[in-house]
Amino acid sequence: MTVSGSAHRLARRLWRSEDGSTMVEFSIVVSLFLLILFGLIDFGRLAFHLVVSERAMHAAARVASVRPPACTGVPATLTRAADADGTVAYGTSCNAGGPVCEDPGTITCAGSVANPTAAEIWTLVNSTLPPDAGIGDLRFTYAFDPNLGFLGGPYVPVVTVELQDVGFDFVTPLSSLAVAAGALPGGDAWDEGLMLPSQSVSMPGEDLAQGEDG
Repeated sequence: MTVSGSAHRLARRLWRSEDGSTMVEFSIVVSLFLLILFGLIDFGRLAFHLVVSERAMHAAARVASVRPPACTGVPATLTRAADADGTVAYGTSCNAGGPVCEDPGTITCAGSVANPTAAEIWTLVNSTLPPDAGIGDLRFTYAFDPNLGFLGGPYVPVVTVELQDVGFDFVTPLSSLAVAAGALPGGDAWDEGLMLPSQSVSMPGEDLAQGEDG
């Protein structure tokens, strides 16, 4: 038996050997299984935050519409427009035709713990959001609508509460598993998370607590 013949037979035996193939197949199956499992966990968390925060934003807009403004500069009453007829009587609807009520413009601000209304709303929605969210991710907007209110009466804007720039972090190594399972090319990664879509709810104000006693 020559050395070359032995080497040839050894090479053929190694070529035909299936030792280790089971382990390779097992690793692929496990990667796919873990990808599905962790995907269910993380995307289930994502769906929870989206659904629950959407409902919380409706409640937040309702609170904002009956509380004092979360922004500074929102007027308390509707004053006469600068170019309005001086004979327009107080009590005239702002949509009576022609300039009647002064438009204070659209007033927008981010939420702040220093503002009682913003702080109350943050307490309401905080538990529905990912841990990294902050009160500054809330934005309040007060927009003039001539169909709401009358000259000399309380300023009744359209109140919008918006949630924006909230990040969502995955708690499982989804992209690494996706690469291992062949679902993503190497180098693609999204384990760092993603941004939740902005959510906003608008509704007419209800005199912004001007009618409350005390």
